[in-house]
Amino acid sequence: MNRRTLLVSAAALAIAPAAWSNERTLYVPGMAEELMERGEVMLLDFWASWCSTCAAQDRVISALRAENPAYDKAIRFITVDWDEHGRGELSRALAIPRRSTLVVLDGRREIGRIVAGTGRAEIKALLDQGLAAAMS
Repeated sequence: MNRRTLLVSAAALAIAPAAWSNERTLYVPGMAEELMERGEVMLLDFWASWCSTCAAQDRVISALRAENPAYDKAIRFITVDWDEHGRGELSRALAIPRRSTLVVLDGRREIGRIVAGTGRAEIKALLDQGLAAAMS
């Protein structure tokens, strides 16, 4: 990791806790990797502003987070802008096939993944897996 990436990551992590409660935390290189090293549970949302599937997923996730505040206490929600980072190191390392991919990690261990799914039950099950991992 170069010095610039380290400084940007450190700054992002310093301000991120305030932004994590039910808001979109935008990924910067090194952010998720640092949380992985710390063993945090996170949902990475590989998203594009122009993607209708991403918008549908976002509506479901927002509704579920509003209904169950435990998600925000246990899971870090990070949005990875596909247009900016879709071909980046994080996407390659996790073998992300496309935008509208949701991945829940417990540290570096992948707990679950949804590719282009928008069903409430499917997304809730993914968030519940993250919640269970955070509680164990």
